[in-house]
Amino acid sequence: MINLIRHAEGWGVVRGEHVLPLAGEYPTAADVLDGGVRSARALLADPGAASVPLAGVTPLNPLPGARVYCQGANYRSHMVESGMDPDRAFNMLFTKSTASLSGAHDDIVTPAHVRLLDYEVELGVVIGKPITGPVRVTAADLADYVGAFVVGNDVSARDVQLPQGQWYKGKSYRTFCPVGPYLCVPERDEVARWSELRLTLSVNGRTRQNALAGDMVFKPAETLTEFSQLETFAVGDLILTGTPGGVALQPPGGIAQKIAGLLPEAKKWELFVKGQARSSAYLKPGDRLVSTIRTDDGGLDLGVQHNTVR
Repeated sequence: MINLIRHAEGWGVVRGEHVLPLAGEYPTAADVLDGGVRSARALLADPGAASVPLAGVTPLNPLPGARVYCQGANYRSHMVESGMDPDRAFNMLFTKSTASLSGAHDDIVTPAHVRLLDYEVELGVVIGKPITGPVRVTAADLADYVGAFVVGNDVSARDVQLPQGQWYKGKSYRTFCPVGPYLCVPERDEVARWSELRLTLSVNGRTRQNALAGDMVFKPAETLTEFSQLETFAVGDLILTGTPGGVALQPPGGIAQKIAGLLPEAKKWELFVKGQARSSAYLKPGDRLVSTIRTDDGGLDLGVQHNTVR
């Protein structure tokens, strides 16, 4: 796997604890997935290549201008905790705004009206081959369509998303999609190891989410197949593939839901927000999040996100 990093001085490739600067300019992820990868391979093969310390580099959003597509409730553990049927027959698809993208070390900024700020660590699949019409993607040819993997966080304002029925709005405020720190370009045989990647997220040092990507219900190949019937994808576009259990949102119990069903819509959601606001699990200003995605054997490592809520 080649880990590319975008920073204030341009793009570089990570080698151990150093970054080797790439020559040339790569305005988009599509550009760096083309000529940038070839340059990175040459640099990695050169033991005398110039470098700078990785510790001194602040990662920027590696997917500038990318369109963001998402899967909702795609892990069995998340479905169960959300009161959904883990054997449901349909894939839940939606989008986030391009403006929500931010860097892996950037602050998550809470809009003043948001009370229920939630986190969702997710494996991001970066499109590596244009999709201009319906295609049938299989596990055998998935590597043809995967340009890179990234760590993502589908930050969500639950008091907008659910009471208003606004998934796009509740998940698209600026800074609500930290990605990176790396654009991780796998070798063809490494793409098949996606299910071995472990996703973790902690808040203030306490683990909230910890699961293997293999817990997905709708796998990347079948999701690309379905999405291709709906959308045209460019190289560098991003698909967030869902989050494991452990988010702050916890649905009311069965009896409470039945009672709420008898109330006027506005009153029902007012009580929902008040009830959820009692939970200490939602994010507050000053909270520090650490998100990682890697295989247990360390063979594939997508890097670490460090975000502070403000």
